[in-house]
Amino acid sequence: MLRAGALLALGGAAAPLTGCSLLDREEPPRPDPLAPLIDESLRLAAGLRAAADAHPDLAARLVPLAETHEAHATELARVTGTALPSESPSGSTAPPPPEQPASRAATLSALRKAERAGRDSATAACAAAPGDRVALLGSIAAARATHLEALK
Repeated sequence: MLRAGALLALGGAAAPLTGCSLLDREEPPRPDPLAPLIDESLRLAAGLRAAADAHPDLAARLVPLAETHEAHATELARVTGTALPSESPSGSTAPPPPEQPASRAATLSALRKAERAGRDSATAACAAAPGDRVALLGSIAAARATHLEALK
């Protein structure tokens, strides 16, 4: 019995030396909780640019909003150490436009709905964020709230 205990102790001590210990296994890195906001910012920007293409009379109002989302995606990528996805050959990550563009009112309504959802997710991320990220997320949430006003 003593020999068995000694062998177990010796075997247990040898396991970490061989790198087979359960305690030595590393967990895969978790994705940064802000990563979804990068994708969301890019989707919002793409939607605004697609709407500006479909309704050129709205471009002066929509393009600056798209640029704001793109700047947010860039800053979020910098903070999280994430690479932004490369652009598609068409220069947009938005789906292809429908055969007939939606009416101006329907387009603005859809953009407001997307901005509202974006504002809510940025607000939730801000409330859950560590202190060093609160200012950035607060400014993103505020920008998205002002976008709602610009889309009225």
